[in-house]
Amino acid sequence: MPLFPSSVRNAVMAVSVLFMALAGAQPAMAHSVLVSSDPAKDASLASAPAAVTLVFNEPLDRGFTELAVLGPDGTSRWEGGPPVVTGEKLSAPLRALGSAGVYTVKYRVVSADGHPVSGSVPFTLTTAGLGTAAAPKVRTETAVADDNVPVWPWIAGAALVALAGAFVARRIAKP
Repeated sequence: MPLFPSSVRNAVMAVSVLFMALAGAQPAMAHSVLVSSDPAKDASLASAPAAVTLVFNEPLDRGFTELAVLGPDGTSRWEGGPPVVTGEKLSAPLRALGSAGVYTVKYRVVSADGHPVSGSVPFTLTTAGLGTAAAPKVRTETAVADDNVPVWPWIAGAALVALAGAFVARRIAKP
């Protein structure tokens, strides 16, 4: 007499095939992608723009959106207000810029699929302005990393737990 009934062997085989199929699957690339920016990436400007605007390939989630404009020293902040999300656009007003040099627009948005996407857009101010940087912000939250954890281990684990539960239930039901 076999150790396991044929129905249990068939279920184990089905779960194994499912697990192997999902193990090779790659997650869908449905993350937001930066399409354009104003000022454009690596642009050289003689005068400071009044605002920055980033345009993505899909509407953005309004929650957890971050935008910072860092000055040539890498720490001074130049955004003049909170970021605004309108569909696929993320924008913020700018303070009058100060010294000439490379300014960096750093962003972090949440894609429609719920994954965070971050990046930066540098531009150069060729003529110094008269502005002063905003007071430094104190960050109290911890940084969030985009771990890109695949979903297949969760599905496979759930299938294995269900299979184990079915096996135990069959064993208990038999006299």
